Amino acid sequence: MTEHSNGGRTAIVIGGGLAGMLAVTALLGQVETVTVIERDRYPAGRGFRKGVPQARHLHILLSGGSRALEELLPGTIAALGEAGARSLYLSRDLLTRTPTGWQRRFDERRHRTLSVTRPVLDSVVRERVLRAAAAGSATRVEVLEATEVTGLTGDASRVTGVRVRSRDGAPGGRSERELLAGLVVDASGRGSRTPQWFAELGRSVPHEETVDAGLAYATRMYRPKDPATAPDAGVNVPGWPECPRGAAYVPVEDGKWLLTLSGVRGHHPPTDAAEFTAFSATIGDPYIHELLDRAEPLSPVHGFRDTCNRRRHFERPGALPEGLLVLGDAACTFNPVYGQGMSVAALGALAVRSTLGRGGPRPGSTAEAQRAVARAVEPAWLAAVGADRPYAGSDDAKAGVGERLSTWYTDRLVARAAIDPVVGAAFRDVFCLTAPPTRLVAPQIFLRTVFLPRRPGLPGPPAVIEAV
Repeated sequence: MTEHSNGGRTAIVIGGGLAGMLAVTALLGQVETVTVIERDRYPAGRGFRKGVPQARHLHILLSGGSRALEELLPGTIAALGEAGARSLYLSRDLLTRTPTGWQRRFDERRHRTLSVTRPVLDSVVRERVLRAAAAGSATRVEVLEATEVTGLTGDASRVTGVRVRSRDGAPGGRSERELLAGLVVDASGRGSRTPQWFAELGRSVPHEETVDAGLAYATRMYRPKDPATAPDAGVNVPGWPECPRGAAYVPVEDGKWLLTLSGVRGHHPPTDAAEFTAFSATIGDPYIHELLDRAEPLSPVHGFRDTCNRRRHFERPGALPEGLLVLGDAACTFNPVYGQGMSVAALGALAVRSTLGRGGPRPGSTAEAQRAVARAVEPAWLAAVGADRPYAGSDDAKAGVGERLSTWYTDRLVARAAIDPVVGAAFRDVFCLTAPPTRLVAPQIFLRTVFLPRRPGLPGPPAVIEAV
């Protein structure tokens, strides 16, 4: 059976998670109908969803992502705050331990990072997207829950829709049907099957680039026994080559805190509760381990290991058939420990909306939009793979002279950023995806990084907030 025969003004979004809902927002007013196809059924309230394997781990929305989300869907940041999301201004509200010591706390309010559990983030965004669509939008949005996409329709030159089947198990529900559309958006995440579907259409799979640090992490939720003794800031102790174990302890809604422990090959954190606590004493500083004495655990330990950075270059000439667009983790997935994925999804959706404009999809527009998505991805990709290459296997990390110089400069820059408000501000601009990586080699930053003395950070977590 074939449906939606007026495919030219119809869009299909594969995946009803965060990236999928942001894709819907980008298409509002540009097509007549958007059909969202979601494998799961959404949980009642703000519960965890099976199809989001990272849902129980730490999630942050960087300031660059927050700005993009607010531009796409005005009022969402305030709604997340009302739902309990915590605002952390970097570097005031996040204590960071670098290889050379603790970073100073500067009263800099340029970058508000949101810390929130994934069920709250997903539900708030989904509710607001569907409400915006229902409140006078020219686009009708339909969500097909418990429905699986089994393939793309069309041929090697153009995608015309998808094949779907129900996952509810009702008699006859497993039979396939076709949905036609002028535009198909794959926002299905890390498990995207677009490469396999390309083969079925007779297309070559686009070039894929991977950098795998072999990192794994594990997360547990806590509540301070006495809120008065809780730290006044989140804590971040990233690993470094001499101590490849790290941790982040960050507040979320309802007075709860999430602790994520991480480690590269041979240093993976355990998921046994007692061993998890013991592991927290082996990272680069004892501060987080000491905080656990004043907190009670609220959850089991949940592990995650699929952390490879993977980028599929759909933006290259001839890599994408007409009528298909790939967003979010389906196109480029990052090591989640850097907290970039959700922000990049928002920036990518904003790039799509800006590219398509109010005229909606037109011949050649999907390739143009895919290139815009790639440009939005680039800064985060460079940061993630640059951080992970020192830990990657030999196949991934053949460093030449240029890369060794880059590593040397980055090490000096990180050390300088811990104590220098000027270099630190530039570093946070790039990390938070509000400035291009070239900001880090601007003359003022380069001179301060290379020629000013390399001094250690603070010996302990700073309590004093210094004026900028």
